[in-house]
Amino acid sequence: MNRRNLLGGLAAGVMLLPVPALSLTDAGARRLVDSLVGEINRVIGSGQSENAMIRAFERIFDRYADVPTIARYALGVDARSASAAQMRSFTDAFKGYIARKYGKRFREFVGGRIEVEGVFVEKTYHVVRSTAFLRGEAPFIIDFMVSDRSGRDLFFNMKVEGVNMLLTERTEIGAMLDRRRGDIDAMTADLKRAG
Repeated sequence: MNRRNLLGGLAAGVMLLPVPALSLTDAGARRLVDSLVGEINRVIGSGQSENAMIRAFERIFDRYADVPTIARYALGVDARSASAAQMRSFTDAFKGYIARKYGKRFREFVGGRIEVEGVFVEKTYHVVRSTAFLRGEAPFIIDFMVSDRSGRDLFFNMKVEGVNMLLTERTEIGAMLDRRRGDIDAMTADLKRAG
């Protein structure tokens, strides 16, 4: 797993069809990402056990990300045929999967930090540009895409050095679903053990 995959998990980034931001401002988008980055940096520097970091990451993801929308995108076209109960179960499993898969890699970030640099509007959403500084690595750009589509200011995608990270997750979820011949319940059960 490389740094792009790791950071992609933080966002579980999604490529959604953008909708107009109604009340989101540059300042609001920046506040969200400032808080998100502050919490990530605290976890990185906390000295917690791996399990504690995973639990912390799941809370961060739940608080700052549009988790239902991200999970729906990760499931792809099969989300259209899923029942409400299946979507709830999948969303919960997906959240835990992301936390396990990427949260356990936080130790690689000890001694590093992420800094918010600025905000700009792209299409109909706000992009908060940040830079990651890790020990022994050249600094690299992380763009958080923020929208108020859900009724709250939340991030719905992230790109690391231009790479849309949830596309990787969507491919992996799709492959898991293919192995189960389209059985969403069986794939969700697998997802609860994955990562």
